[in-house]
Formats: sequence, C-alpha cells, structure tokens
Amino acid sequence: MAAFWSGLWLGFSLIIAIGSQNAFVLKQGLKREFVFIICLICAVSDAVLIAIGVSGFYVIINQLPWVEPMARIGGGIFLLIYGLKSFWSAFTHTGNLTAAKKSAPSLALAVSTCLAFTWLNPHVYLDTVVLLGSISTQYVGHKMEFALGAVLASFLFFFSLGY
Repeated sequence: MAAFWSGLWLGFSLIIAIGSQNAFVLKQGLKREFVFIICLICAVSDAVLIAIGVSGFYVIINQLPWVEPMARIGGGIFLLIYGLKSFWSAFTHTGNLTAAKKSAPSLALAVSTCLAFTWLNPHVYLDTVVLLGSISTQYVGHKMEFALGAVLASFLFFFSLGY
C-alpha cells in the first residue's frame, strides 16, 4: 500500500496547481456545460500518460530529443493563440457567466479545446511521463499500485474541480 499512497499523494501534488487545463475544467463546471465529458477526458488522458510513464516510455523520450522541443513549441503556440483570444474577449465581452446563455454551447468545441489543453501542454508530459515514470522505478514490483494511486488522484481531482 505504500506505493499506492505515494502515487496518490504525488499525483495530487503535481495536479493541484491551477494551470490552463484546470482553469478550463473549472470554467466548464461553473457554466455547467459538458462537465462529465470534460472531466473524463482530462482524467483518462492523465491515466494514459501515467501508464506510459510508469511502463518506461521516459527512456524513449531520452532517445528522441526532438520530442520535447516539438511539444514545447506546439503547446506554446496553442497557449499563445488561446491567451490572445481570451485577452480580446476580455475587452469585447462582459465576461460574466450567465445561466441563461442565448447561444447553444458546442460539445465539439469544448472537447477539442480540452484535448488541446491536455495534449499540447508540455508540462503534462514532464509530470506524468517523465517525473512519475522516473519515481515509479523506486517501487520495483509495485509500479502498478503506484500508477493506480496517481490515476486515482487525477480522477478525484478533475471530477471534484469540475463539479
């Protein structure tokens, strides 16, 4: 159980910082739009990345040095565009979240934005694949329990934040 608890608490400590993905989940929760699917996408994505990291993929990243800069550049471009869009919106809209919104929300837009925040964020790869993957090597024979703890932290966090 020590590996499980270590994975759980380390998972919480890495995910709790409010970044763009967490802010998006919070925003969707406040608007009460597609909360379940958004939380599920984030948590399942984390679970996949944690599984990749714990299974040893971080070694491949060390073998392919172009992966990290490409992830950084792609993520930076996405965040720059999203930030400029938000900046423009701050000056052209009231910025309040009203329950009686006139236009219907778009599931496709919410899902694609969520996927972009999740998979284009270079920080998520450092946390889930590299850091959790590296630390899991301390738990020989108990990597699965470590990974399950980290995955549970992700599910608990995202669904708590969204709802």
